[in-house]
Amino acid sequence: MKLKCPICKEPTDSERTAEFPFCSARCRERDLGNWATGKYKIAVPMMDESEPEETETNERAQPEPSDDDE
Repeated sequence: MKLKCPICKEPTDSERTAEFPFCSARCRERDLGNWATGKYKIAVPMMDESEPEETETNERAQPEPSDDDE
């Protein structure tokens, strides 16, 4: 797979470069440093943690009748 390095925009190839998708270890380490210093941020949470997750069905589980109920 061929892409451009996300740091320096040089062409990189997954079959030739061990640091893919980066073109070099330097660019890979620079990207890691960007994450570590907070340069990259996730703009919006993937899920609103204040709201409980919805269940797939609204039905409540009914207990199975036992032989003792007779």
